Amino acid sequence: MDAVPHAVDPQRVADHGSAVMRLVEEIFPLVEGFYVDLHKNPELSHQEKRTAKAVAEWLSRAGYEVETGIGSTGVVGVLRNGEGPTVLLRADMDALPMAEKTGLPYASTAHAVGPDGAEVPIMHACGHDAHTACLVGVADLLSESRDHWSGTLMIVAQPAEETVDGASGMLADGLYERFGRPDIALAQHLGPQPAGMVAHRAGVMMAASTTLHVRVFGTGGHASQPDTTVDPVVLGANIVTRLQTVVSRETSPSEMAVVTVGRFQAGSAANIIPDEAYLEINTRALNDHVAGRLHAAIERIVRAEAAASGAPREPEVTVVQQTGITRNSPPDTRSVASAHRAYFGDGYVVDLPEPFSGSEDFGEFGLPGDPNPVPYVFWFVGATPHDVWEAAPGATPYEKLAGVPSNHSPFFAPDREPTLRAGLGALTIAALTYLGAAANAAAETRQAEPAAFEPVLPAADTGGYPSEAQHPAPAAPAAVPAAEDPAEDEVESTQDADMAVLLAEEDDDDSGPRPGGGYAGYGGQWDSGAAAPGGRPGWDSGADPAAEPGGPFPEPSDDAGYDLAPPPYSQGGGYPAGPPQGSPVSAPPPPGPDDPPYRL
Repeated sequence: MDAVPHAVDPQRVADHGSAVMRLVEEIFPLVEGFYVDLHKNPELSHQEKRTAKAVAEWLSRAGYEVETGIGSTGVVGVLRNGEGPTVLLRADMDALPMAEKTGLPYASTAHAVGPDGAEVPIMHACGHDAHTACLVGVADLLSESRDHWSGTLMIVAQPAEETVDGASGMLADGLYERFGRPDIALAQHLGPQPAGMVAHRAGVMMAASTTLHVRVFGTGGHASQPDTTVDPVVLGANIVTRLQTVVSRETSPSEMAVVTVGRFQAGSAANIIPDEAYLEINTRALNDHVAGRLHAAIERIVRAEAAASGAPREPEVTVVQQTGITRNSPPDTRSVASAHRAYFGDGYVVDLPEPFSGSEDFGEFGLPGDPNPVPYVFWFVGATPHDVWEAAPGATPYEKLAGVPSNHSPFFAPDREPTLRAGLGALTIAALTYLGAAANAAAETRQAEPAAFEPVLPAADTGGYPSEAQHPAPAAPAAVPAAEDPAEDEVESTQDADMAVLLAEEDDDDSGPRPGGGYAGYGGQWDSGAAAPGGRPGWDSGADPAAEPGGPFPEPSDDAGYDLAPPPYSQGGGYPAGPPQGSPVSAPPPPGPDDPPYRL
């Protein structure tokens, strides 16, 4: 691999994407059912056996070479389609040890035994169920549209992102040696932005993170005679207090740094002074220098407080989790963001002015520190229902972000249909940004719509994205010939579908209609009561609220203002459903005899 393949023209990518996404109406009910099932049946890090089994079955039916058990429970699928680059698409599969409080009809009630041996509730509170559902959906879509691209697809379903050791585990298990080294790696993540919005950032996207376990030792005794003891509770409390000064007094105000003590355990009764205390500390930083100084400060403070307390032995400080900065390739981020704009429209794609303090291990697939690293692009897909967003307090997008349920909240409930549709489109378009470079001429002649505009890419050293002025309003889409039987193309939305249907096991017979309905085209309505094409859930009418005085959303701008004016998802018209494409599973099979039981 001498160089990253040159990305194709953004509008050409959008045209290819529109052709590929014509098939989405056939597959969307299956993707949605898969998502609902994963949400109802989450699994903890390194326990994703049921999820991995379902992913492997889907990829196998779609024609991929599949191997399981990579880095514990990881799944890899490879599809070779002629000459061209190797593109890695990744999704994470694990959930969190927390109880769900969304009230959804498919809310999780699952429990499992955690690493410490205690039983815990489990919830997909970070969107990994949507990531995985979109991944297998895109894998299927691209398998069924091989005449529109050329190259090799590497589908990676990763375990244990929440413990930030899943990516490194897959690499240590020979991911690149066994399946080939990719030319580009791509991934997405749900966020609290409005559902359907895509957010990019070149360069640093997410923070480095370190988790440390600290054990301090004292001399136990009776609570009535503290003078005969060395109290580890007081010692631990002094550590917690002193650690707050690491950010406030040892870090420059121009730098982002976080030090959080998330766990403090000591003692068993009020009248007993214990002989040890236990703390878990988490740090975040946006550059390696600050991350190193945070770690050094924690070590210094823990040991100094132990010495000041007269502790009988040295404390134990152990790094148990660590991941580096997620740093997107700037030129590749610009290429993917431009293709997303050409497909979704400017109003649905924003540039983030600053990185997130959250952390990810996706950057490990880029081989940081390697003399020939793999470039990667990581972006966010909004998931907040539009009525929830509009009702959130605040006048600016950032004020509203603080008022909606975010990742790791027990109330995190993505707006199912628009979020999945945006995820399917975003990941497909990103893959075609590279794989579409070698698509054959026959695919070009089948495009339903002419190129609407030619976006102007910024210079490579500007670090910015195309501005709105560089994107003239698209031309009206070409008319799409009506189907012989219009009733077959009018597929009812699944937004309010009967969940019993979505949760039912899919029969392998492919001759009948798909359960759960679908969506009648990218330019159509989401809600039958909407007054205009493109109307968004939660709006009282099809009117553009951004155009009304005092509307809740600002106009599009270069400072990442969120605009929810309703351009269609793609800049083409509605498409009839594509031809049948086999029968990928709509939901994973029930647990086998070797799988842990679920309490549902």
